[in-house]
Amino acid sequence: MTTRLLPPAGPQRVLASAQLANSVGDGAYYVTSALYFTHVVGLAPARVGLGLTVAWAVGSLAGVPLGRLADRRGARGTAVLLALATALAVGSFLVVRGFVPFVVAACAYATAQSGLAAARQALLAGLVSAGDRTGLLAHLQSTLNAGLAVGAGLGGLALNSGTREAYLAVFALDAVSFVVCAGVLVKLPAVAPVAVRTRDSLGVLRDRPYALVTLLNTVLLLRMPLLSLGLPLWIAERTEAPAWLVSVLFVLNTGAVMVFQVRMAHGVTGLASATRAVRRSGWVMLAACVVLALSAGASPWVAAGVLVVGAVLQVVAEMGQSAGSWQLSFELAPADRVGEYQGFFGTGVTVARTLGPLVLTSLLVGWGTAGWLLLGVVTLGASYAMGPAGRRAAGARAGREGRPALVAP
Repeated sequence: MTTRLLPPAGPQRVLASAQLANSVGDGAYYVTSALYFTHVVGLAPARVGLGLTVAWAVGSLAGVPLGRLADRRGARGTAVLLALATALAVGSFLVVRGFVPFVVAACAYATAQSGLAAARQALLAGLVSAGDRTGLLAHLQSTLNAGLAVGAGLGGLALNSGTREAYLAVFALDAVSFVVCAGVLVKLPAVAPVAVRTRDSLGVLRDRPYALVTLLNTVLLLRMPLLSLGLPLWIAERTEAPAWLVSVLFVLNTGAVMVFQVRMAHGVTGLASATRAVRRSGWVMLAACVVLALSAGASPWVAAGVLVVGAVLQVVAEMGQSAGSWQLSFELAPADRVGEYQGFFGTGVTVARTLGPLVLTSLLVGWGTAGWLLLGVVTLGASYAMGPAGRRAAGARAGREGRPALVAP
């Protein structure tokens, strides 16, 4: 494993290039989509929220069967087709002008995105050795943040212009970025389809130990909307800190992940090291919650300083939890069903994005300091529960494969 910013040449670097290609388009899409759907398409904000919630619910359900398809039919071909399907779905946003067509296009987009994520993980598993996967995922996360930052800058230009043509250009850029991503993925070696050992239609849904690990990871991911929603509302409603600090904290988080995620993942190579990383992240997240809670009632600049310290602790916890969960998601999945299992594990992100805003606004804005402390305690509890849950899942997998179980302290 390496701590360089760029992954080694070969399939790992090609995967990073594909990630960079579509993340630039996504960054522009993320910062402009809400205003595009309301100002250009003409939808009410409540309808946009409802449509996207429905879409991501559908997408989360589609991740498992599309991941299974990648396992059975070949991960590279499936990933390329889903990248092109995502481009087509984004392109369809350019012509939708009503709520029902918007929901249909959004469902297609979310389904293709969820399937593409699962297929990419199956492709990664087929091309990269088990000991190098977490390190590569750290590189991919750094690449993702870099691309999103560039894309957000391009989207900012469109927002500054405010014209219909500028918004349309952003969506066209995102569609083209996925076409480029598909072209890059084609350059990878083919991954042979895996032999089918089971015809169980429920598949991963019957693997309760893995489902428990996924559930605990979902709890840990509830902090995902913290920078985009939780902290901005906390700063505005509960502190005297300046409003522009929100952007500073966002840049701080993005930059830290770009620079340090690979280093944070160094040494996470197995079940034991992964569960230790998750446990440590739980303690750091608890410390972050305590520090962030102290910003209430302080003078503006003291509050700003406290918030910066808390944000640093939060991003350290985020990087540690990410590295540990990546390793666990691969370590505990059967070798012949990586795409299917990754599709299921990825639903945690969708659930966190759906429930996270409600949870964070209720805890932080509604409960104040007590809410921060509860968030920290729940995170710590879930991080400690990951150890026994991971051992149970490892034992279940070993039992199915007829080999000794992995052991983690």
